[in-house]
Amino acid sequence: MKRFSGWITLAAVLSVVGAGMFATHGELWSGSSPMGRSVLAPSSAQAAQGTSAAESLEQAFVRIGEEVGPAVVSISTEQIEQVQRYFRVHPFFGEGPFEDFFREFYGDNAPSPKEFKRFGLGSGVIIDGRGFILTNEHVVADADKITVTLADGREFAGEVKGKDLRSDLAVIKIDAKNLPAVPRLGDSDNVKPGQWALALGNPFGLMGYGGASQQVLGPEPTLTVGVISALHRRLPRPAQSDRDYSDLLQTDAAINPGNSGGPLLNMQGEVVGINVAILTSSRGSEGVGFAVPINRAKAVLDSLIEGRKVLYGWLGIQIQDITQDVAEYYGLTDREGVLVYQVLPDGPAQHSGLKDGDIIKSFDGKPIRSSRELVDLVGRTKVGWRAPVEVLREGKRTTVNVEIGERPMDTNVASSTSEAWRGIKVAELTPQLREQFELPQDLAGVVITDVDPNSPASESHLQPGDVINEINRMPVESIQDYRQAIGKVQGNALVRTARGYVVVKAAP
Repeated sequence: MKRFSGWITLAAVLSVVGAGMFATHGELWSGSSPMGRSVLAPSSAQAAQGTSAAESLEQAFVRIGEEVGPAVVSISTEQIEQVQRYFRVHPFFGEGPFEDFFREFYGDNAPSPKEFKRFGLGSGVIIDGRGFILTNEHVVADADKITVTLADGREFAGEVKGKDLRSDLAVIKIDAKNLPAVPRLGDSDNVKPGQWALALGNPFGLMGYGGASQQVLGPEPTLTVGVISALHRRLPRPAQSDRDYSDLLQTDAAINPGNSGGPLLNMQGEVVGINVAILTSSRGSEGVGFAVPINRAKAVLDSLIEGRKVLYGWLGIQIQDITQDVAEYYGLTDREGVLVYQVLPDGPAQHSGLKDGDIIKSFDGKPIRSSRELVDLVGRTKVGWRAPVEVLREGKRTTVNVEIGERPMDTNVASSTSEAWRGIKVAELTPQLREQFELPQDLAGVVITDVDPNSPASESHLQPGDVINEINRMPVESIQDYRQAIGKVQGNALVRTARGYVVVKAAP
């Protein structure tokens, strides 16, 4: 399946956690302690009670598998890519002196593009007996053909009804009726670390993906068991307008490539999350898996089923958490709230009177403790809603009513360059971009967000994530500095980045 940022893998041997726990319990009742003190052995009644508890837990796992397993499906995809190929003297030479010759020789009669098929595997869960299936957006993104295999071995063609890049969720539909839908969607707000968690899905394509393979491997989903390890996990994303992996559930239930889109369940058999990614150094499960909370899915489910665009609320501000230094500078007694360091032009916040330097203490009546909390709250707020925003401004509290706007695909438009200079686009160093490119807090300048592969910048080996802090000896600390500097460039430019100097040649 696909990967992003380091060893975080998009997930597309049943660990007997219960048995391990009870074995540890038995060791506590062993005949002696490390200090040599006598420890009583368990009575027969206690042993029977432990056995009964283990059996009850086992029966619960079996019951959940039997109830929910039939609603879990395998999803296989095909994507057709067309690649223009020219004849080359030797494939290892790549672009060489003969490449231009053959391109000029063929001209408009160049060989037709060659088709290649890209295959993908994932999981999904039936949420409606009429054939609606919830899965991850990355499982079905850009697919030309979708095949859904049910737990009973039947296969159906799948059709995407709706998908949302930001939440990485999608709904597909198969032409079938009276399907075994998942019994219940739970409440992920009630999930706590330490609670049991069960993952169901199609790791490594074990449910099969059409043809004889499914008959050999069996179409039933794989069930693994663990616990909820942590809440509110956040993973980096490859682009500012890409999928938003924030506020995730973390579990040690085995999740592997192919599990993406499958359900994460609680002990009541309720879906509390949709499995989405793993953190691994081996491309397999190492006990660190992540799921999109089901409440986040429920918020967009109607839009996905109806094929409508999913709208997210937007304030039009750049914010940061309040550090100790900021708290001392403003004379704050606590670090709750978020600091507005830029109000974007022509956005909802500017129209409503929010200002740079405001400290937001509450939004729509809810106290704000961190920037992540505010972003999530605003994103879930209906576009057009007028929300009261309580701010601390010059030591005084005031309330500003903001009409929530629609979040644009690129929220860095106002603090970035849309035009490319010699093949590069740059943006202000926001906290989000520092996290995305893993840049230190004390690094100043503008960060490269995109490089045209056929440009002078690419020839100079500049790349996304490089931070420019000087052009032709002119310091660059902001977009404004950058625009002034490139406006004065004539001929080749000496550009200093955090990696050193490069010369970016003028376009021929």
